[in-house]
Amino acid sequence: MGEVTDWLSFTSPISRKNAAEAVFEDIRSAITSGRLAVGTRLPSEAQLASRYGVSRPIVREALRSLQTLGLTQTRTGSGTFVVTSAPSAELHYGRYSARDLIEARPFIEVPAAGWAALRRTDAQLARLLELCDEMDVQEDPHKWVQLDSEFHSMIAEASGNAVFTKIVTDARDALMQQSELVNMMAQRRVASNVEHRQIAEAIVAGSEQGAIAAMETHLGQVKQVVTTIIGEDPPHR
Repeated sequence: MGEVTDWLSFTSPISRKNAAEAVFEDIRSAITSGRLAVGTRLPSEAQLASRYGVSRPIVREALRSLQTLGLTQTRTGSGTFVVTSAPSAELHYGRYSARDLIEARPFIEVPAAGWAALRRTDAQLARLLELCDEMDVQEDPHKWVQLDSEFHSMIAEASGNAVFTKIVTDARDALMQQSELVNMMAQRRVASNVEHRQIAEAIVAGSEQGAIAAMETHLGQVKQVVTTIIGEDPPHR
C-alpha cells in the first residue's frame, strides 16, 4: 500500500482539454512501468479526482478504458485492481474480440459506404453532415464516441442493405468500446473527424468508389492503432 500512497502523493493536475485521455495515459503508464504493481488496488475515484484536479466522471471514464484494455478489473464492493501490466493479445469488447472487429469491418462497412453513396436519402445525407459538424466541436470523449457510433450506423442504414444494418447494430456496443479505447490510446479524434468528413463528402457526391476508398482509409488507420494495442498484426490469408 505504501507504493500506492507514494504514487498518490505526487499530485498531477491535468490542464489539457482531453482530461480523461490524460488521466488514462498517466495511470496506464504507472501500471505498464510497474510503479503500480499487479495486485494493487487503485485509489478511490475521489482520491484520483483530487490527485488530477478533475471531476469523478472524468476519472470514471479513464478507469473504464483501463478495464477495457484489460489492465484493471473492478470488483463490486472491493474496488479496482491492477490485474496485468500489459494488454492482452486477446482483447475483448463484450462478445467480440479486437481481432473479430478488425477482420470483419472491412467486409461490412466498406461495401456499405459504397452502397450508401448510391442509395442515401436527403435526410440521411443531412444527418451525416450534421454528425461531422458535431464531432468537429465535441471535446467530451464519451459523447464523441456516441456520435461516431451513430455516424457508422447511419452509413449502414443508408446502404439500404438490412444485413449490413443489422450487423453494425449488433456490434454497436463493441464498436463504441473499441472507438473509445483507440481515442484514449492514440488521441485520434481530430484525424478521425477528417476521415469521417471525407467519407461523408464522397457519399454526398454519390461517388461509390470515393466512399469505398475513404472508408478503407479510415478503417486502415483504426487497424494500425488496434494492432499496436494488442501487440500483433493479425495474419493475412
